[in-house]
Amino acid sequence: MYSNPLSEARLTRAHEIRGSWGWILLAGILLIMLGTVCIIGDVTATLATVFVLGLFLLFSGIVILVQAFRVRNWSGFFLYLMSGLLRALTGYLLIRYPGVGAAVLTLVLASLFVVGGLFRAIGAETLKFPRWGWSVVSGIVSVVLGILLLVQMPISAFWFVGFAIGVDMIMEGVSLVGVSTAIHHLPDMAPAGI
Repeated sequence: MYSNPLSEARLTRAHEIRGSWGWILLAGILLIMLGTVCIIGDVTATLATVFVLGLFLLFSGIVILVQAFRVRNWSGFFLYLMSGLLRALTGYLLIRYPGVGAAVLTLVLASLFVVGGLFRAIGAETLKFPRWGWSVVSGIVSVVLGILLLVQMPISAFWFVGFAIGVDMIMEGVSLVGVSTAIHHLPDMAPAGI
């Protein structure tokens, strides 16, 4: 019987974390619950996300500004200073005006969906790789989603980011639950040399 060394290596790594399957399962369940809360409270989750992003940008901008003044004799000082100011100002504006920040993020994401979906659909149709139809469908769904977000602006700005984060958390949680149950149900490995 032929044994695939790649599969054996993966199986060995899976057995190494087998004792942690309960923690992985717990993390998955918690992510599913948190994602559900984000979807139910999508407006609050959107505004909280924009606020936290603003905090991170403000803090990183302050750190960059401090560092810029520490190396003020460096030839790149002005660019470093401008980067710090831009980050700090963007962070402040997101904290001060989270609704506008949510609208901007939604516009960027909607544009990304439309443009990325078009490229994916056209590229798949042009290249015609195996099962290319699924990529075309995926691209079309992205384009439709982007157009729906744009058409529903500014209403979609308040719910979409929180909803998307919630869906992402749920999908990650489901993935972790699946991994943990698969690891838990692995057969026992015989000790080496027997």
